[in-house]
Amino acid sequence: MLFVKTNDLKAGMRLARPVYNRHGVLLYERDSKLSVSAINSIRNFGLLGIYVLEPAEPVPPMTAEDVEFERFQTMMAFSIAEELNGILLTGKAEKMQSIAAVIIKNYAYLDKKINFIQNLRSREDYTQKHSLNVAILCAMLTRAMNIRQEEQLQTIIAAVVHDIGKLRVNRDVADCDELTDEKRARLTAAEISGYDMIERTFSEGTAIRRICAQSQKILEDCIRQNQDTQAMKMVTGSKILAVAGTYDSLTAMQLGKPPVSEIKALKYLMEQSEYYDPQVVRAMVKVINILVPGISVELTNGSKALVITENKENFLRPVVLDFKDNKVLDLSVPTVYKKVQIEDIMRTMDNRHIMDTATLRTYGFKVEEPEYI
Repeated sequence: MLFVKTNDLKAGMRLARPVYNRHGVLLYERDSKLSVSAINSIRNFGLLGIYVLEPAEPVPPMTAEDVEFERFQTMMAFSIAEELNGILLTGKAEKMQSIAAVIIKNYAYLDKKINFIQNLRSREDYTQKHSLNVAILCAMLTRAMNIRQEEQLQTIIAAVVHDIGKLRVNRDVADCDELTDEKRARLTAAEISGYDMIERTFSEGTAIRRICAQSQKILEDCIRQNQDTQAMKMVTGSKILAVAGTYDSLTAMQLGKPPVSEIKALKYLMEQSEYYDPQVVRAMVKVINILVPGISVELTNGSKALVITENKENFLRPVVLDFKDNKVLDLSVPTVYKKVQIEDIMRTMDNRHIMDTATLRTYGFKVEEPEYI
C-alpha cells in the first residue's frame, strides 16, 4: 500500500482505502480502479492524496472493528468541524460534552488493542480530523494509564480543541504544501492565540488551556532541543496530548512530506525521551497494534521478513521469518538482536510473501485469528 498525492494519481490505480464524501457517503470502495472522472472528483474533494494498492498487491483484510473505526472517524469529523466553527462564531461549546462522551464510550473502555487506521484528509478538514484522531488516542492512553475521570475528560476536550486557533489562519499559510519558517511561526502563533478562547469557552477552561499550552511547549522544546522541559511541572494530560498529537502528525498524510510508518513514529518518540514521557509512549504500544503476525518488515541486515509472533513485552523484538533463507529469528534473544533488528515496516510488495494469520496457524504458529469481513 502506497500513499500517492492527488496530483500524481493515474487512471487504473486501485484504491487501498474507501473514499467518502464530506457527508460520510461511500463513493469508492476498496479495490476500485480509478478512472479519469474519479480522479477529477477526488481532486475536487481537496484530498491531499489517497492510499493505493500496488499492481500485484491483494486487498488487505479488514476486521469489523476496522470498518467501524473508519466509519466513526468519518462521522465524528463532521461533528467536530461544526462544533469548532460554532465556538469560533459564538464563543460557546454546545456539543463538546457529548462529543467527548462518545469518544470515551467507544475508545476509553476497550480491553484490546486496535488497528489505528489513518483517515484521508484535505486542506479543508485537516485540523478537525487531526483533532479527532488525537482525541481517540488520548482516550485510549488515559484508560491505559488509569487517569482519573476528571482529568481524562479535560484531556480529551483539550485534544479536540487544541488546534482551534489554526482555523483562523490566513489561507496563504493553510494552503501551503511546504511551510517556510515564517509561515510555520504564524501557524504556531495562531494555535497559541486560540488558548484564550478555550479558557473563556469552558467551565474548566483554565485546566484545559494548561494542557494545551504545556503540550505545545513540549513540542516546541523538542523541535528547538531546549533543555528546560523537564524543569517544568507538566500535568499528565499535557504529556499524553503531546505524544498523541505527534504520533498522529507523523503517521498521517501531510502537506509537505509523506507519512512515516507506525514503527518509525514510535522510534522517534522513544528517542526523544527528554521531551516525550516514556510512560506515555509505553502506554501507546499497549493500545495500538504495531508489529503483529502477518506484518512484513525490513531488517537492518537488508533482508525482508514476516512477523510470526508478537513480543508483548518489547514490540521491537518479535519472532520473524527471514524471507532470504526461510530462517526463524527470535529477536528477543540478545545474541540474535545484536546482529539484526527491525528497520521499518515494508511499504512495497517487493519480495513480500502473501501470508495471513490463517496461513500462519495452518503451519503451526499460535496467533489470534481476527474476524475479517
